[in-house]
Amino acid sequence: MGHLVNSKEEVYHALARRLNKNPVGAPVNETLMEILHRLYTVSEAEVGSKFPLFPMTLDHVSEAVGVAGGELKKILDGMADKGLVVDIDRRGETYYMLSPMVVGFFEYTFMRVSREDVNLREMAELFRTYFEYPEVREEIFSAPTKMFKSLVYEKIIPAVVETEVLDYERASEIIRQSGGGALTVCTCRHKAGHLGTACDAPLEVCTSLGDAAAWVIRRGFGRAAGVDELLRVLDLTEKHGLVHLGDNVLYKPAYICHCCGCCCGVLQTIRKSGIMSVSPSHFTPELTVDLCEGCEVCAGRCQVQAVRMDHDLEIPVIDRDLCIGCGVCAASCPAGALDMVRKKEIVPPPKNKKEQLLAIAREKGKI
Repeated sequence: MGHLVNSKEEVYHALARRLNKNPVGAPVNETLMEILHRLYTVSEAEVGSKFPLFPMTLDHVSEAVGVAGGELKKILDGMADKGLVVDIDRRGETYYMLSPMVVGFFEYTFMRVSREDVNLREMAELFRTYFEYPEVREEIFSAPTKMFKSLVYEKIIPAVVETEVLDYERASEIIRQSGGGALTVCTCRHKAGHLGTACDAPLEVCTSLGDAAAWVIRRGFGRAAGVDELLRVLDLTEKHGLVHLGDNVLYKPAYICHCCGCCCGVLQTIRKSGIMSVSPSHFTPELTVDLCEGCEVCAGRCQVQAVRMDHDLEIPVIDRDLCIGCGVCAASCPAGALDMVRKKEIVPPPKNKKEQLLAIAREKGKI
């Protein structure tokens, strides 16, 4: 019996090591093992531990993991229903990819409001503990190439530079070019709700686009939403002072999140660890001192605490090392004393998801 127990544990440890090989890895510790034991069955963990690093067809996955195609298909479908595997159609053939921790099975765990296979309250506690480890935040967010980019509020872009703003910098244009997508529950606020720490920001606002949206809808993680509805979500979340975080790619981004500093793990990483977890927008706030009324609204609304009040001068001071150029502060200023100014240096994002992940893996020495 002891041999069987040890074999089972080794399967889960092998899965953990495989997940940590992803460009955005998952450092192995006791909390991760607790998470994996609750999300994966033994057979799923064994398949996951041998999964190829790149998306593969069923036949290639079968060859890699040593499970016959018919039996494997059932296992993979079950894993996909839980968000542990992503199955995407490419030119009429299905390719399978093992979901990473982020962006991956953490998000899919909380995209459904209720689940019968896991205790979401328990999972919320485990993920909160896991993401608090400094080495976990370092692994997920510290690479120079970021998974997320900040999208500035378009309504406050100065007219003088509006024609210079590129399509990939505009959340509204990203949505229009996608032709629609899907809406899901905000995973971070849903998780926080199970912990009793959620704010009152809207819940069903997380936007998926393109192939990611099609998969989310097909697997029942979210519902279809047209361009007009997604644009209304954009307006609604701006009224709540939320930060638009988009997929940091040039073409065919997979998502736009609408984030608060109290629930979002990405923004909390900036606040708590000082790690720049997102690629800042190409805008930065600039204060017109004569217009400032010292009301402190901008400091209170900043989701990453990059705006602090100088109480001697009674004006806000911007921490440029923390500012992500989202525009929440400028949009919130009742006196119009803050403007978003175009930066001189424009750094385009990676062209696509493959280029993004390869860059992250290269920066971490994983390839």
